[in-house]
Amino acid sequence: MANPLGKLFLIPTTLGDNDPLEVLPIKVKQIIDQIDTFIVENDKTARHFIKRISPEKSQPALKMFHLNKHTDAADLPTFLEPCLNGVNVGLLSEAGCPGIADPGADVVKIAHQKNIKVVPLVGPSSILMALMGSGMNGQRFAFNGYLPIDKGERKSEIKRLERLSFEQDQSQLFIETPYRNNKMLEDLCSVLDQNTNICVACDITLPTEFIKTQTASQWKKNSVDLHKRPTLFILHKS
Repeated sequence: MANPLGKLFLIPTTLGDNDPLEVLPIKVKQIIDQIDTFIVENDKTARHFIKRISPEKSQPALKMFHLNKHTDAADLPTFLEPCLNGVNVGLLSEAGCPGIADPGADVVKIAHQKNIKVVPLVGPSSILMALMGSGMNGQRFAFNGYLPIDKGERKSEIKRLERLSFEQDQSQLFIETPYRNNKMLEDLCSVLDQNTNICVACDITLPTEFIKTQTASQWKKNSVDLHKRPTLFILHKS
């Protein structure tokens, strides 16, 4: 009789270098305690996280499949072969929740095609936590990833998102490379209507967490240093 299929557990991680059990449910630790096969972006950081949340686990026993920009898409189905042999596999994000602004979605799609049960575990999502803390529309929203680097294209995209927000009453979320965060806030303040609301949410779940919503004109008077701090921006024009 064939072994039952293993499950694919979607395992969230912390958003920064804080104690995992300060922000993650005990269920995450319990699942990691039971699994030795993981799909990860970076071997070193994944092992560091696993060691912090499950220090008693044998590191040499861990098997890691690497999912990053260098991974050949043709290799993805092989990552789930352990599940076909009855072994549970954990999909780890670098930060936050797998599959949300994260390459893990491609593996999850293949799991469904192979009838492998997908089990998402509870953990911090910077996108949702920023929206929760923004006071903006949490029923109609869109995450847009990175905006264009080119100055002209970026300006056009900011105006497009502002217009979309106004027309559809939709909160618009996006991110920037951390060392360009301050420039992004400057651009938003200069391009947007001065009454458009901007939420800046950075260092979410960390001791230095900062979440503030105010108009573009108010941000010009009361700015904040965001340099190299993981930050989400949200705009909404009512």
